[in-house]
Amino acid sequence: MKMKTHKGAAKRFKTTASGKVRRFKANKSHILTKKSPKRKRNLRRPGLVQTTGDTKRIKRLLQA
Repeated sequence: MKMKTHKGAAKRFKTTASGKVRRFKANKSHILTKKSPKRKRNLRRPGLVQTTGDTKRIKRLLQA
């Protein structure tokens, strides 16, 4: 039986060409007045999933 893609993970993560997992940063939805412009600007930029265990787990969820 084919495994289905985990849709929650598919909306949150993308794999890069080199096989790393890209993620978007939290804390950018509300209570933005007390956060500095520099901090908010850096939150716009996507980050990478750092730990290898999490990367493996996410890739397993993303494989169709």
